[in-house]
Amino acid sequence: MSVNRSLISATSNPLLEQALRQKLARRAETTGSLGELEALAVRLGLIQNTLKPRFRTPQLAIFASDHGLAVEGLSAAGGQSTALLAHQLLTSQLPVAVFARIQGLELSVVDCGIAESVNPHARLLARKIAHGTRNARVTAAMSLDQAHAAIRAGMEIADSLVGNVVVCAGIGVGSDASAALVLSRLSGANLSDLLIEGPDMEEAHLSHLLAVLQTAQARHRDVSDPVEVLAAFGGFEMAMMVGVMLVAGSKRHLIVVDGMPACAALMVAARIAPAVTDYCIYCRSHSHEGLDQALALFHASALLELGMESTDGTGATLAWPLVRSAAALLTEVAEGEEPGPTHPGSITTTDLPATTL
Repeated sequence: MSVNRSLISATSNPLLEQALRQKLARRAETTGSLGELEALAVRLGLIQNTLKPRFRTPQLAIFASDHGLAVEGLSAAGGQSTALLAHQLLTSQLPVAVFARIQGLELSVVDCGIAESVNPHARLLARKIAHGTRNARVTAAMSLDQAHAAIRAGMEIADSLVGNVVVCAGIGVGSDASAALVLSRLSGANLSDLLIEGPDMEEAHLSHLLAVLQTAQARHRDVSDPVEVLAAFGGFEMAMMVGVMLVAGSKRHLIVVDGMPACAALMVAARIAPAVTDYCIYCRSHSHEGLDQALALFHASALLELGMESTDGTGATLAWPLVRSAAALLTEVAEGEEPGPTHPGSITTTDLPATTL
């Protein structure tokens, strides 16, 4: 698939949406009593273009890369290296890996551009573009060729993953700062709002972040094309998620977005193919206030707010039972009648793809 050509259709289908709501209304305790779960059920039906949304082999893909901006001292001292974090994910030393296993999500860690070497592992996808990006304060984080190569690699990953659900999360030293730069440039959001961690954030740390990132903004002040913005400020993990999201949307697969880097990737993907956001739901794994602002750019909120401070992807694993429960409202709860069709009688096979029958 070309980065410049969208094969993603909007999910809007008033006839199907009406049929989904009518189907929910036939459930004895459902109409209005299950709140946002019902809206999520309708969303899932529209994404899959069916009255009976079902999930196959859901995937949790965590994309890892280091960022040249990290040399500016953007992270707290003593933070873990990206390579160590990837190792801990692969060896089930972090809650997200355990939660993924017990929820039936297949975990993959993608080495997009980790600065150090990572030992081979059955769940490690080695797709390293380079050993980290360059410092965006000094030059473009990556070349346009690297950005396109990373997006293509993400597309290939999406094509190879089985199932019809992918959770996208990104990790790496400097990733949140890099994501803030991408989001700010593409949306016009205030950079400071995307950087504030919370009321306990030290003012000196915020001032240092702003000084470094505003210098990066000024250096690339004329960049506005989404892929060029990604190359100027972003990370290889974001670029690969862009490719994954574009392919997943073209296949009408559910995309679960967790964290700042994933939001930045989605912003780029949405500038290329606006309808990709129709296929997204949102989760969070930490209480970073900047993530509130990032989610607001998509007029979205996270499925769960648990006050965690965990690795991106953790929130998605914990929210997954909610998503499955929403789908079950349409596929499992008895209607007091014969099992209903996949499509309402008024919708013909010419209105909906045969693959959803």
